[in-house]
Amino acid sequence: MSDRARRAIEECRTIAHMSEEPGSTTRRFLTSPVHQVHQHVRSRMESLGMSVHVDAAGNLRGLWKPSGESNRRFILGSHIDTVPDAGAFDGVLGVVLALDVVASARRLELPLSLEVIAFSEEEGVRFGFPFIGSRAVAGRFDAAMLGLKDSDGITIRQAIENFGLDPGKLEDAAADEHAVGFLEIHIEQGPVLEAEGLNVAAVTSIVGQTRLDLELIGHANHAGTTPMHLRRDALAAAAEWITKVEALATKTEGLVATVGKLKAQPNAGNVIPGLVELSLDVRHVHDSARRAAVDDIVEHAQAIATRRGLALDWSKKMDEPSVPMDERLTAFMTDAIEGAGFPAKSMPSGAGHDAMIMAGRMPTEMLFLRSPGGLSHHPDEAVREEDVEAALQVGEKFLQRLAAEIR
Repeated sequence: MSDRARRAIEECRTIAHMSEEPGSTTRRFLTSPVHQVHQHVRSRMESLGMSVHVDAAGNLRGLWKPSGESNRRFILGSHIDTVPDAGAFDGVLGVVLALDVVASARRLELPLSLEVIAFSEEEGVRFGFPFIGSRAVAGRFDAAMLGLKDSDGITIRQAIENFGLDPGKLEDAAADEHAVGFLEIHIEQGPVLEAEGLNVAAVTSIVGQTRLDLELIGHANHAGTTPMHLRRDALAAAAEWITKVEALATKTEGLVATVGKLKAQPNAGNVIPGLVELSLDVRHVHDSARRAAVDDIVEHAQAIATRRGLALDWSKKMDEPSVPMDERLTAFMTDAIEGAGFPAKSMPSGAGHDAMIMAGRMPTEMLFLRSPGGLSHHPDEAVREEDVEAALQVGEKFLQRLAAEIR
């Protein structure tokens, strides 16, 4: 296997140690270890002859311009923040491989300027507000969000200032008007490629997402003295609803629905739960199917609450439409996969990515590589050397085709 694939994996594992928590990988938006990541990636960028700066959203950006090239540029990148106790490859691998692709472009003397962006934030962990980095680059950052606070009461504005940046210059982070497109290389974070025995795939679209917060409000009471027929048990209602969510999602092709967070109060073994807070995450490649499913799921929650004598309160936290990738770039990517000697495969992404934000600004495409075990957002997240090498070969072919088309 190639040395460059092995080096890329080792580099991701090195960056994984740049963490808020010793012994695990947790790196939230503009926390202290981000300085370490910037220092490391900046060194790589400068070694490639790239000009480097950090924009007001904390995105680290490197630009390589071949001799005599015009202002046109193509952007590559991914994010460097993580979920708590993360793996080493989600996001970061896309940055490392983007720099390796720049090295290939230099060797091949491609007549195209390349910008690599290490996005500061994608996961939404620190402020409950995802895609801070790519929103700024896409010119879609809402200044009203600067007042959002993390668990320590620090606002986004303060976090930017504490990092040594000026939130008043966020508009300057918008992508250059001469940018002709964006590519994000990313692990699949799912089991499809492994199940089909494939290395890589071109991404056709990113599924739409709806996220809700819900409360089932009953009445806490003594577990020993309250007869079953007189209870207003919020947790029992939640359990009934959760199984209904699973059943509804199973019946709809391509739909996934998850209740991933649950908090019961007063959370005591001898007290009937009087309040339960829950989350709901619903995704589908077709927006109409997703929205119909959300309506159906909420109606069932209301029916269960009413029948059990409970109140239901809910609010929508996210409603992102499905985002198609650029058809021309997707075709280039499919050709590149075949040109590199791999079976052509295209598929939607079930996870959200910076690419879904960038697609609102410019033609955008993604390249997936296999996730062993379909595992991600977990310390055991991994990649295979042969898949990393495949992604690099495909990336080279893709850029060669792109450069030839826009010359």
